[in-house]
Amino acid sequence: MKREILLRIHDLKFAYHAEGPRVLNGFGLELQHGTITAILGPNGAGKTTLLHTLLGLLRPLSGSVQLLGRDLHHMNRSERSRTIGLVPQFEHIPFPFSVEEYVLLGRSPHFGLLGMPDDSDWELVDRSLDELDLDELRGRSMLELSGGERQMVVLARALVQAPNLLLMDEPLAHLDLGNQSRIMSLMRHLADRGVTLLFTTHDPAAVVSVAREVVLMRSGSILADGPIDTTLTEANLEALYGVRVHVARVEDRLVVLLEGSV
Repeated sequence: MKREILLRIHDLKFAYHAEGPRVLNGFGLELQHGTITAILGPNGAGKTTLLHTLLGLLRPLSGSVQLLGRDLHHMNRSERSRTIGLVPQFEHIPFPFSVEEYVLLGRSPHFGLLGMPDDSDWELVDRSLDELDLDELRGRSMLELSGGERQMVVLARALVQAPNLLLMDEPLAHLDLGNQSRIMSLMRHLADRGVTLLFTTHDPAAVVSVAREVVLMRSGSILADGPIDTTLTEANLEALYGVRVHVARVEDRLVVLLEGSV
């Protein structure tokens, strides 16, 4: 049964300067509820710019983004914050928030003017920390954490936000294998709960580990998109990265190898 469309992106174009090069050049995509889609591409492809445009932080030159049937740029900041969450690749944290204080910030879009957290908000914080095995860190300062620990706490903050759409910028980067496995399991669990996930990566291994659909992005445009099995082909990946690769199937999973590594 076909799922309802959560996000529609049509002919999106963006440049940081009016006369500058297009960072997004006619990008279009539809995402269904409760799915996991990867944006795969080399550095400089425009992946992070796309996420910032979907958040409403950047206004496109042309094109449209519809979320839950509404034009994104007709939604106010509070509506967008309740509906879309972001796990950035890097997060600047200027103050020594404790871990639990920082995670609670994810609830702020739901408080309203002069609102304060109640027991239900703290319960969500507790559940999020427990799901990610972060409970022992709750009293630690964010400034004392390792890079991997910080990334896990940033994800915990996004979870308590309870968004319909979760954007993740290179979510598996800088994590050890144990935390990568934990993040991938959580991503699948969120999709099962109806959350739609869109994540960026430059690593095909991350795509085959968790996504069902993939968009190959180069120079702000879509080179190919669709199910992993039909999109992650040698020809497509060689066109994407400009290097020779081999695509094999091992125990019913695709494996992408650089030429010379086999």
